[in-house]
Amino acid sequence: MPGDRPQLYEILDDRFRTGKCHAGDSRLETLHDGCRWAEGPLYVPAGRYLIWSDIPNDRMLRWDETTGQVGVFRSPAGHPNGNTLDREGRLITCEQGNRRVTRTEHDGSLTVIADRFQGKRLNSPNDAAVKSDGSIWFSDPDFGITSDYEGHRAESEIGACNVYRVDPASGEVRLVADGFSGPNGLVFSLDESRLFVSDSRANHIRVFDVREDGTLSDGDVFTECSIGNFDNIRFDDGGRLWAAAMSGGVHCYDPDGTLLGRLLVPDVVANIRFGCAKRNRLFIAADTALYSLVMGVTGTPPLPGR
Repeated sequence: MPGDRPQLYEILDDRFRTGKCHAGDSRLETLHDGCRWAEGPLYVPAGRYLIWSDIPNDRMLRWDETTGQVGVFRSPAGHPNGNTLDREGRLITCEQGNRRVTRTEHDGSLTVIADRFQGKRLNSPNDAAVKSDGSIWFSDPDFGITSDYEGHRAESEIGACNVYRVDPASGEVRLVADGFSGPNGLVFSLDESRLFVSDSRANHIRVFDVREDGTLSDGDVFTECSIGNFDNIRFDDGGRLWAAAMSGGVHCYDPDGTLLGRLLVPDVVANIRFGCAKRNRLFIAADTALYSLVMGVTGTPPLPGR
């Protein structure tokens, strides 16, 4: 009976209701189970499929929208984490184990986008966003080098966890933001004037103004997480920020930083991504499973970095 189903939506502010944030499916659909730690869902419109990372199993999986079938996309895969698309529809992957960011060309070959900063190896790139000018921005915490579970145990050569920008013309890797404990998800605002970065260890989201020369302002705290721990973040086309909050489910924030409501996911939520033709299907990588939910809100247009 519908009344016996666990509650999925928690409304904390009436704007969650008036924005139709609760007007979707009444329960989660399980697309796949059997991962060790699922992250990095990415919907690929051209092929109507979704790929995501299973980090400890060192593989990427693929769910086909037309058939519902799941198969291995790539294995081994460098203990992959976050995935996104560039302006040409090529796959950008953060490989924690290989300590690099790569691009999958249309012929399937791999190109290394970044693996060092000032001659020192990166820690373990986590998530990436592509701006409309073709620049690639990525977070580089040490999650993949603290143990052998999600990568390979090693000492940090850089000695800090930062956010970097890769210049589209020169390929130069530039430090754009520092002072993080564990930088994780990052996403541009709809007009690309601001960059939002979650810090899992500090448990807040910082927001930076993006200057024309590709540098950032010092940044301010956009919001702090009171339930769970922040992981990756995404926008809907109403300007609301949705955040994977680990044991706290999925949080929805107003542009002013107010927590409007939550999706009460039964597992630990790592990453989220809007996808499908109307961009109103939310894919949730949580613990061992991949879930989806057709929602009353719509994700941002299918532009890079979102």
